[in-house]
Amino acid sequence: MVEYRIDRRSGVATYLQIVQQTQQALRLGLLEPGDKLPTAREVVEATAINPNTVLKAYRELEREGLVEARRGLGTFVRRTLGAAPADSPLRGELAEWAARARRAGLEKDDVAALFTAVLEEQFSDAQTQEHVTRGDLT
Repeated sequence: MVEYRIDRRSGVATYLQIVQQTQQALRLGLLEPGDKLPTAREVVEATAINPNTVLKAYRELEREGLVEARRGLGTFVRRTLGAAPADSPLRGELAEWAARARRAGLEKDDVAALFTAVLEEQFSDAQTQEHVTRGDLT
């Protein structure tokens, strides 16, 4: 079962943090179709947030088709996202890289900014190359 962690200093709305953490768990294969999400009461007890915030997050996940609420039973995962299992060798390589960055004195925000910049470069180049290969760009 997923355990939500709320960062009140992040500037990200609490309900979006729940949505994003659920999506990440789905991408990593930590949640699979049929798995039950924690009840709103369990999330409230663990995080000290308003029950309506949890319900708003679950409604958003339901709107996206990722979960479904079953009256009297709870909220269940309908489908997964992505294909990056938590035990992927790439995860280990990334963990080693992050550890090196930390030893080099980088802060969490510095590492996130660096990773995001490289990610944008790699994926924008890949998309551009794909269009060039298909002849979409002149």
